[in-house]
Amino acid sequence: MPLIDEIVARHDALARWRRDIHAHPELGFEERRTAEFVARKLEQFGVEVHRGIGNTGVVGVLRVGNETSSVGLRADMDALPIKEANTFAHRSTYEGSMHACGHDGHTVMLLGAAEYLAATRNFRGQVVFIFQPAEEGIGGARAMVDDGLFQQFPCDRLFGMHNAPGMPVGRFGAVPGTVTAAGAYFDIDIVGVGGHGAFPHTAVDPVVIAAELALGLQSIVARNVRPTETAVVSVTQIHAGDAYNVIPATARLSGTARAFSMDVMELVADRMRELADGIARAHGGSAKVDFRPTYEPVVNDPVATRLAAEVCEQLVGSDNVRRRLHVGTGSEDFSYMLNEVPGCYLLLGNGDSPPVHNPAYDFNDAAIPYGASFFASVAERALAGKVGKV
Repeated sequence: MPLIDEIVARHDALARWRRDIHAHPELGFEERRTAEFVARKLEQFGVEVHRGIGNTGVVGVLRVGNETSSVGLRADMDALPIKEANTFAHRSTYEGSMHACGHDGHTVMLLGAAEYLAATRNFRGQVVFIFQPAEEGIGGARAMVDDGLFQQFPCDRLFGMHNAPGMPVGRFGAVPGTVTAAGAYFDIDIVGVGGHGAFPHTAVDPVVIAAELALGLQSIVARNVRPTETAVVSVTQIHAGDAYNVIPATARLSGTARAFSMDVMELVADRMRELADGIARAHGGSAKVDFRPTYEPVVNDPVATRLAAEVCEQLVGSDNVRRRLHVGTGSEDFSYMLNEVPGCYLLLGNGDSPPVHNPAYDFNDAAIPYGASFFASVAERALAGKVGKV
């Protein structure tokens, strides 16, 4: 079973849709234009549409026959607050935001699968097309789940994917077990005593506290996390002061933490609070930590992953399907959906492109037929009486 001919024939149209979405990026929970674009396309295909699931999420439902089996297919829709560096015709028209992670491509691949499945209906049961908002750190998956996603639209298996720069177009990765890390954001507010820059002995300098703490936080991974475990603590922002000759009264450190278990994430949070309090007090100041877990680890179900890998092999051959990959420390809120429904999160090659979250990134349109063919094929296979038996 090679790529689906009907989807390949629609490649140019799908690429135009993708570039239109790329030119009009919308941040999390602001995807109104994108959501309406998706909803109208689904309605044109003859798919039942439900708007406003998890704020700006869209769900499409396609039923064939009276069977109760159901498969969910998920794509994310949001962009990032990054100023685009590209100069091509479909570059972002919205200053300060761009599709730097390929969610424009994910959305269109799922639309391509929906168009094909609605036309052919070569399955028995129900396909649930899940277009998720706000994947980039603000809880879109959780919002959809909390809004009753799987109570309204039950699924037996769930599939999602992400493009992978550096992996050749036409290659997939389908790996059982843990595939992405848990993620958290943190802010540490430091309070000192402001004063004149020429008289530091009269002040409690929060900049010095922040600098020492930024280095001290690295000891969490180096000296507190078991060597056989993995964790990342990255300070990505330091804010303090407005003038050359004024010691400010406050400072803030912000950043992200990653781990492959929630136990390790809790250890990171506890040690961060202890270090912040201890270092600040040693200098005569104080510190308050706001540690916010945003993602849990994505853990692929072995049965669903085996099904996904077999479908990929039928599409591109076994040499182009990687069943073992190094687990990365990126995070993905698809984890909240996989906590509810067993499924598989795959990687899809994006070719020799800049990395995601880079201002020069662009989704590779050549990957669209591969992702769309996978979504369509796994739905047909899962709803042909084979779920749980592969």
